[in-house]
Order: sequence, then C-alpha cells, then structure tokens
Amino acid sequence: MAPARIFSDPTVKNFEDFQMGDHVETRGRTIDVGDITHFAGLTGDYYPLHIDEEYGKASRFGSRIAHGPLTFAIAVGLVGMSGFYGDAIVALMEIQNLRATKPVMAGDTLKVHATVVELAASHNPKYGKIGVNYSVTNQRGDEVMTFLQIMMARRAVSKDHSE
Repeated sequence: MAPARIFSDPTVKNFEDFQMGDHVETRGRTIDVGDITHFAGLTGDYYPLHIDEEYGKASRFGSRIAHGPLTFAIAVGLVGMSGFYGDAIVALMEIQNLRATKPVMAGDTLKVHATVVELAASHNPKYGKIGVNYSVTNQRGDEVMTFLQIMMARRAVSKDHSE
C-alpha cells in the first residue's frame, strides 16, 4: 500500500514561486440579501440604495444593490480561499485603480480572474512585491469590478517566518 500523501493548507509558498502572468479563476459566490444587510450592519453604511428595496426599485438600477466595498471584500476572499497565494503574503500594501463598472445585485454570482502583473524586489531582502490585477465578473460574464492589489510576499531567503 502506498504511503498517505499529506497536504498542507495553506500551501507553503514564497515570492519566488510567482511568475508574471500566473492566473487564477475562482469558484463562484452568489450574493444574497443577507450579505448586503450584514455588510450594512458591519460597516454602518445604511444608504437606502443598499437596504431599502422600494428606494432601489425607483433608482436607475431597479433594485437595491450591493455595496462596492462588499464586492471588493468578496473578491479578495475568493482569491484567498483559492489557495493561489498559499502562505506567501505577509502584508497588503495598496489597492490601485479600483473601479466598480456594473452594479452587483442579490442573486448575482461573482467569480474573480486574477493575474500577476508585477514582481519587484523590496528594499528589505526578506520580501518581494507582487501586483495582481483582479477582474470580478458576474454569472453573465459582465465585468463588475477591477483593481490592482499590491502585496508584500515573503522571499525564500527568509527563514524567519515571524513577520
């Protein structure tokens, strides 16, 4: 009998494990009214476009819509849950060019297409910088949000895993 294989979650990864053009397409995640309501409660953003269906019906969208930051947070979570980064990421550095391009409504299923577009050395030899373009799409393939996420990743030369 073959020995059991052992899998680790998260996978051990370092800056050097990433290449320009590396890409992940995540699983889908359906947004429901509870997501929108809970996000309003967590953030205190009770703007009527998000929590009042009648207000939403009278809007140009014809329904209440998800908060933009909720869409962003779910996109980041979907890529994180995919295992694409493993345990390499030690810090978020910045978000650039975030654009909400279409509304997200309850019932929409979001997926993320994320591509490594930047790899750079850091002034600290323990870390490297990774830039990843995110394209968030709905079940119809419409792009609903885009952004560039810049993160700091641990380099293989660093044996010290305490950040």
